[in-house]
Amino acid sequence: MKIISWNVAGIRACLKKGFAEFFNDIKADIFCVQEAKALKEQIEFLPDGYELYAYPAVRKGYSGTLIYTKVKPISVKYGIGEKEFDDEGRNITLEFEKFYLVNCYVPNVKRSLERLDSRMHYEELFLAYVKNLEKTKPVIICGDLNVAHEEIDIKNAKANIGNAGFTYEERAKMTELLKNGFIDTFRYLYPNQQDTYTWWSYINNARARNIGWRIDYFIISKDFMNQVKDSIIYKEILGSDHCPIGLILK
Repeated sequence: MKIISWNVAGIRACLKKGFAEFFNDIKADIFCVQEAKALKEQIEFLPDGYELYAYPAVRKGYSGTLIYTKVKPISVKYGIGEKEFDDEGRNITLEFEKFYLVNCYVPNVKRSLERLDSRMHYEELFLAYVKNLEKTKPVIICGDLNVAHEEIDIKNAKANIGNAGFTYEERAKMTELLKNGFIDTFRYLYPNQQDTYTWWSYINNARARNIGWRIDYFIISKDFMNQVKDSIIYKEILGSDHCPIGLILK
């Protein structure tokens, strides 16, 4: 099974920049999208053989998540039960026979860190949510988690300490998630791989210079790691300020 995740920074914009071509070439069983910025009726890309589950934000043109899947889920849940975040369409959970898949677009704390307290609240709710799911079966978490966990995950670590996405508070919450029985699949498989990122700023030619951050993840229940064949970053794929990532299951 192949699962893909991509923050597209607007599905309609990304469709003009190669989204459909990548989607058709990669032949994923499940394809998760973050920052869709579209209502379901605004999404014109409806490939044969896939069901589409869409969770738009209440505010038009903002946030939102999607999942295209060839495999019909047992159940579908939108949100994590907190209005502030659910109104932004940040989480879709699909239940399959052997696992839950949670597509996530974690709130950005903003440059001024004005949303840091809200983000900490989200992290606490989210950890409780996935641990509750895990009582039934393993969980696969994917998406834009808006944090570079360790210094190896960001090009200019020292200069960015305390900045949005690399605060001690955000990184500590990622550490807490991993200590609660979850594994960062890419870092587990490639513990020493440097200069591999999933997001680059649009300014100062950052992508061409590979001045990036790894903030998109596949994180899974520890007991399910034996089902993982590979965790991939498709850094050559353009179309957004993020690149797609993939998880290959045995």
